Amino acid sequence: MPRYKLLLEYNGGPYQGWMKLPGVPTVQAALEDAAAKLDGQPVEVTGAGRTDSGVHATGQVAHMDLAQDRPDKVADAMNFHLRPHPIAVLKAEQVSDDFHARFSATARHYRYVIINRRADLALERGLAWRVPSKLDAAAMHAAAQRLLGHHDFTTFRDTACQAASPVKTLDRLDVARFGDRIEITCSAQSFLHRQVRSMVGSLVEVGRGFQRPEWISDILAAADRTACGPVAPSDGLYLERVDYPAAP
Repeated sequence: MPRYKLLLEYNGGPYQGWMKLPGVPTVQAALEDAAAKLDGQPVEVTGAGRTDSGVHATGQVAHMDLAQDRPDKVADAMNFHLRPHPIAVLKAEQVSDDFHARFSATARHYRYVIINRRADLALERGLAWRVPSKLDAAAMHAAAQRLLGHHDFTTFRDTACQAASPVKTLDRLDVARFGDRIEITCSAQSFLHRQVRSMVGSLVEVGRGFQRPEWISDILAAADRTACGPVAPSDGLYLERVDYPAAP
């Protein structure tokens, strides 16, 4: 059975996350339903990242095995069967059987979008976090650098996280302002459950002036979930890209 790698974009607002759950809409369930209509039999779709309820993606990756060999038609056929879901297959390509969307990944890149203004959101409602109080993006960036490297991220780990260890290596965490838009970009091989949203929420406490940048080091060292700041809402989070080893 040929294996296909899918590059996906979706609005996570209508879904209870990526992972298929009984009785609720999920991204994985919508994709598997479309794939089954395409292939004429049940199909399992495996994603690179199990995005939470309401989290979006501009570069999610998944794989699936189909009984039929139709490399030039998979993307268009999937998009036809996905309508009217806010999910799009941007690209589909046939890959080797040992490719695994989750376990073959070498890095995952997320972006969090904050709109820092008093006015309510109109065009980006549900797609960003509006923070009305003025944020100091430079202080947030300084604080973010204290999280880089290999650490026990228990403080920023959801209590329901099923990862075997809270220890992760954070390769990038940048905060930049573009007018009233603040973007937080982060990269790592893998993340804990709600780690990004937990880090963003704590960085916003620094941006508001409620805490100093040094506080981030203190709560990281505490390895205590109760030391974390408020968790940022899912609206502003995007899985932006997943990296894989270069083809030989």
